[in-house]
Amino acid sequence: MAKKLVIVESPAKAKTIGSYLGGDYEVEASVGHIRDLMPNAKGLPEEHRKKWWSDYAVDIDNNFEPFYEVPPEKMAQVKRLKEAMKGKDTLVLATDEDREGEAISWHLLEVLKPGKNVQIKRIAFHEITKSAILAALDTPRQVDSCLVEAQETRRILDRLYGYTLSPVLWSRVTKNLSAGRVQSPAVKLIVEREVARRNFRGASYWDLRVELESAKQRFTADLKALDGVRVATGSDFDDTTGELKLGKDQKVVLLDQKLAEELAGSARKARPYTVTRLETTEGFDRPSAPFMTTTLQQDANRKFGFSADRTMRIAQGLYEGIDLGGEQVGLITYMRTDSLVLSGEALGSIRSFIEREYKDCLPDKPQQYTNKVRNAQEAHEAIRPTDIKRRPEQIARFINEDQLKLYTLIWQRTVASQMKPARVLRTEADISTNAEGKALTFLATGKQITFDGYLRVYMEGRDDDADPNERKLPTLTKGLEVAPIGVEALGHQTKPPARYTDATLIKRLEEQGIGRPSTYASIISVIVDRGYVRKQGKQLVPTFKAFLTMEVLENNFQELMDLGFTARMDEALDEISEGKEDSKTYLRDFFLGDSEKPGLKKMVDDRKREIPYPAFVVGDSPETGEPIVVRNGKDGNAFLQVGDGDNKRYANVPEDLAPADLTIEKAMEILAQKRPEAESAGIDPATGRRLLVRNRQGFYLEVERTPEEVEAKVKPTWISVPPGVNPTQLSQEDLDLLCSLPKSIGAHPETGKPILFKIGKFGPYVESGEDRRTVEDWRSVTTMGVDAAVEILKQPRFGAKRGPAAALKEFGTLNGAAGPVKVLAGRYGPYITDGETNATLPKGIVPEDLSEEQATTILTAKREAGPSVKRPFKKASRTTKSTTAKAKPKAKPKAKK
Repeated sequence: MAKKLVIVESPAKAKTIGSYLGGDYEVEASVGHIRDLMPNAKGLPEEHRKKWWSDYAVDIDNNFEPFYEVPPEKMAQVKRLKEAMKGKDTLVLATDEDREGEAISWHLLEVLKPGKNVQIKRIAFHEITKSAILAALDTPRQVDSCLVEAQETRRILDRLYGYTLSPVLWSRVTKNLSAGRVQSPAVKLIVEREVARRNFRGASYWDLRVELESAKQRFTADLKALDGVRVATGSDFDDTTGELKLGKDQKVVLLDQKLAEELAGSARKARPYTVTRLETTEGFDRPSAPFMTTTLQQDANRKFGFSADRTMRIAQGLYEGIDLGGEQVGLITYMRTDSLVLSGEALGSIRSFIEREYKDCLPDKPQQYTNKVRNAQEAHEAIRPTDIKRRPEQIARFINEDQLKLYTLIWQRTVASQMKPARVLRTEADISTNAEGKALTFLATGKQITFDGYLRVYMEGRDDDADPNERKLPTLTKGLEVAPIGVEALGHQTKPPARYTDATLIKRLEEQGIGRPSTYASIISVIVDRGYVRKQGKQLVPTFKAFLTMEVLENNFQELMDLGFTARMDEALDEISEGKEDSKTYLRDFFLGDSEKPGLKKMVDDRKREIPYPAFVVGDSPETGEPIVVRNGKDGNAFLQVGDGDNKRYANVPEDLAPADLTIEKAMEILAQKRPEAESAGIDPATGRRLLVRNRQGFYLEVERTPEEVEAKVKPTWISVPPGVNPTQLSQEDLDLLCSLPKSIGAHPETGKPILFKIGKFGPYVESGEDRRTVEDWRSVTTMGVDAAVEILKQPRFGAKRGPAAALKEFGTLNGAAGPVKVLAGRYGPYITDGETNATLPKGIVPEDLSEEQATTILTAKREAGPSVKRPFKKASRTTKSTTAKAKPKAKPKAKK
C-alpha cells in the first residue's frame, strides 16, 4: 500500500508523474483550486451577514481577513483527497511553482489538515520528466508564504475592485457587466484604438514604379524625388486631418492621379536610366530569444491565428504529458514564465545537437538573453522542449495537429536561439532620369542573405505586411545605365491604425507592465466572453457596450483607469511576493485610503450618484438637426436613438457594426431601413392574428398588433416557448396549446389553492401557491389532471429522482465522445452531453439544425477547456485562514519605504 500521497493540479499531470514513481506513491489531482472566497454574504456565519462588508466575504474591519469555502462542485474531489490521505505518512505538494500553484498547495494543507506525524514536502520543477521529478523529490522545501500572501492579496484586490465598481456599471450601462482590475485597462486600450480609427481621415497620394533590367535580371524601383524634392508617402499625412504634416523648412511634392499619369507617360520615353548613388552595407539578423509565455502567444497568433487562450490550453497539454507509445512524457517545460534563461544542461544538449546537425551554425559560446520587459520575474526557465533530440517529425503520430504546430514552433525557436546570426547584404540604389525636363529619382532596395545561419530553422512571424525575405538586386555600379521595361502610376490610400490582435494587445500590456504571464490569456477570454470585445478574424473589435463602459469609468474614475495605476498594482503584488511590502497595509490604503488620499470605497460612494447615463455620440441628423446617439438596452444590445423627449425614435444597431464604422451616413441608412417583417409561426386562436416569432435570449411569440395599437404603444401579448423549441417547427395544434397557457389544472385537494401549469425561463412547471415543481414534458398539460399534478408537487425540491428528460436531438456515439451524444433542454438553455461532458449550445444554433460535426467540435472544445467555475448555491461554514504546523509560518513582510 502506498505510504506517500502526491497532489498536483490536473489529472493529466497526475498520470504522467504517477508513471515515474513506484508503488510507494499515490498521485492525485486537486483539479485546480479547491477553495475560494465565498461569492457573497449568504454563506457567512449569521453574526456577519449584516455587516457592511459582508458581500465582499472579506472582513475589512478585521484587517481584511478573507472568508473561504470549498464550493459544492469541489466537495467530491476534496472528499476523494481526504480518503487518499488516510494511512499516508508523507504528503507531497507538487503544484506549479507560481503564485496560483503555491496558493493551491497552501489551501490543500488548510483543508486536508494532515496529522502531526505526516511529513510535508513542497516540491517544484520546471519540466515533467522522470529525472526532473526525482530530483525535485530529493530537494523539497516549505510552502512559500510570501507567494501565498501575494496570491491572496491579488484575489482580495480583484474582489474589492469588481464588487465596488460593477454595480456602478449595472446602474448606468446595463446589467451583468463587471469591472476588472486588469480587464478594464485592456478594454481601454482597445477602445482608444477604435477611437483613433474613428477619428482617422484618409488621404490619397500617387507615385511611380519603374521596372528595370540589368545583366538580364529584372527589378523594380519607386519614385523617390521629383526635381530634387521628396515625393510624399503615407507617413507624411496627419491621421486626424488627412492633410500633409510638414515640419519647418520641410518640403515634399504631393502627386495626384493626373500629374502621376503625366509623369509616367514622360518616364516611359525617358533615356537613359542611370545609377547615381549606390550604398551597400553588411549586417546581421540575429535570432530571437527562446519563448516566454507572451512571445509564444504572440507568434502562435501571428502564424496560426491561435487565440492566447487556445495557445495556453495546447501548451498545458504538452507540458503535462503525452503518451509516446507507452511512455508518458512532458514535451515542454513550464509554459507560464517570463524568463529567457536556458539551463546549463539544456544549453549543452542544444549546442551538441546544433554541432551534429548544423555544424557551421554553432557559435563559439552559448547565446544569453535578458528580458527587457517591465517587472520581469524570471523565476523559471524559458519555454523549451524537454529533450531537443525529440524532433517534431518523430512525435507527430502521437499528438494532434494543433499540438504539433505549437511543439514545432517551440522546438524551432529554441534551436534557432543558439545558432549563429544570419549575414545579410543590404543595398540601396538611386536611379535617375530626365523626363521632358523633369528630374526623376527612383529608389531600389535589396536584401541578400549571404549566410542563412538560424534562418535554416526558424523565422519569426510579423504584425505588419513587410516582407522579411531576401530581395536580390543585380550587380550595380555607380554610373551604370539600366534598361527601362515599363513605368506605371500607382495610387495609394492611407490606412487607419490597425486594430489590436491577441498578439499586439499582449505585447502592449506587457510593455505597460500590466498583467503577468499567467493572466494574459484569461484577460482576453474574459473581455470577449463578457461582450466588451468581439473577434473579427484576428482583430479585437470593441462593442458599443465597451465604449459606454469606458465613458463611465474614464470620466468618473480616471485615476483607476490610468495604465500606470494598474501597473503599480502589479508591482505591489510582486513586492508582496518578495516580502518587501505588507499586504494588509496595501489593501487598507487601496480600499479605505486616508484623509489626504481617499480609497476606492469613498471614491465610488462620493461619485456614483452624480454619474450621468453614457451615450456614444454619432452626430446630428442632417435632416432635422437632432442628436443621434447609441445607448445600451436592458438586454445589453445597442440601439440608435434620434431626438429627445416624446419625439425619440429608435433603431437596432447591427451586431457586426464596429463603432468606428458608424458614421452619420451609416446611422441615417439604418434609421431609414424598415424593420424586417417578423416571421409568423401560425395563428393566435383567440384573436385570429398572426403569431410573430421573436428571439431574445431564446424564442418567444408575440401576437401581432394593428398599426393603431403600435402607434398607441399598446403593450403586446407574449407567449412563452419552452427552451430549445423552435416555434416555426410546431404544428398549429401545438401553438394553440402554448397560447392556452397558463392553464388551470384544478384546486389542490389539501390547500384549496389553484394548481396552474406554466412555462417559464427554465421550462414548464406546475405551481400551487408558493410551491413549484419542474415538469419534463410541456405537452403533458393536455392529459394532466389534479392527481398527477399533486404527485409532481409532492416531489422534493432538489435531487428528486425523475425520469430522464426527453432529448431535443440524438446523435448516438460520436468520435471522441464518452457515450451517446444528445441535446437536452437545461436550466440555462439547450446543451450537448455525452454523459460526462456538458456544453451549452452556442447562441444562434437551433438544436434541430445541429450537425454531428458541430456537436463533436463543441464537446471537444469544452472537454479541453475543463470544468466551468460555478457560483455555488450552498455555502460551507466559515473557514478562516490559519497557519498549519506543516506550512512555513508567515514572516511579517517589511513595509515598503
